[in-house]
Amino acid sequence: MSVDIKFCGMTRGEDVRAATELGAAYVGVILADGPRKLTLDRAAEVLGEVRGRSRRVGVFGQASPREVADAARALKLDAVQLHGASDGEMIGDLRTLFDGDIWAVLRIAGGTLPPESARLFWIADAVVLDAFVHGKLGGTGVPLPWEAVAAALPSVRGSATLVLAGGLRAENVREATRLLRPGIVDVSSGVETAPGIKDHARMRAFRDAVRDSE
Repeated sequence: MSVDIKFCGMTRGEDVRAATELGAAYVGVILADGPRKLTLDRAAEVLGEVRGRSRRVGVFGQASPREVADAARALKLDAVQLHGASDGEMIGDLRTLFDGDIWAVLRIAGGTLPPESARLFWIADAVVLDAFVHGKLGGTGVPLPWEAVAAALPSVRGSATLVLAGGLRAENVREATRLLRPGIVDVSSGVETAPGIKDHARMRAFRDAVRDSE
């Protein structure tokens, strides 16, 4: 099974260049509140370093479909990741404004999947599984209970690509991938020395661990 990598929470051009050199399929910037949040202008500068076949992803919090679409157009995003409202109405409205991929986010507390899980797996292009941490949208370094989530997934998993986030790092991504079989693994804090500051050796170790799991 081939697994793609998304390095997220980018704040520096040199980290984007490292990600693309390591063969990352996706590079992400944060436009939602948090320690890695970038302004639109700064996000454009950072994403300007994307090279090769890597695709651009923007992560959004509480934003309207129009706001997301306008930012996506300005940044030439290939995909938008919705950490705010990921419901059917939001996704439907956004599809009329944005022709790239829409990633819904399920923030999971314990091993219980939210009620909207099954629908999102059919209407979104990808569904991101991340740990629920009160007051924070992501990038917390908190892992999911992979075995419990793996047991619950078959009943809701539809056509959307599964993106696994939440506390991944080189030391645990093989096990997480074995249990959940995602199409994409999404890492931010697991390859950092500080929020938004990537460690290139950790990025390489993560890439190598993912390759070993295939």
